[in-house]
Amino acid sequence: MNIDDYIEIRPGVRSGKPCFKGTRITVYDVLEYMAGGMAQEELLDNFPSLSAAHLQAALMFAAARERRLAALLAE
Repeated sequence: MNIDDYIEIRPGVRSGKPCFKGTRITVYDVLEYMAGGMAQEELLDNFPSLSAAHLQAALMFAAARERRLAALLAE
């Protein structure tokens, strides 16, 4: 999966935060709901423009960001 197919950053949209393409839904918001225990089914019901692939892309995005942060801290 290529997360760039699902996530984009557009200046002027949600203050430049990463959003799911074609939406104003931030990756951060979805990750917060997931971290709070919201089930995939409930997320998809609440955000009908998203699919299971979007949720997987959000997790991949977070993991990639964590790897980049860890690499910076190791320098």
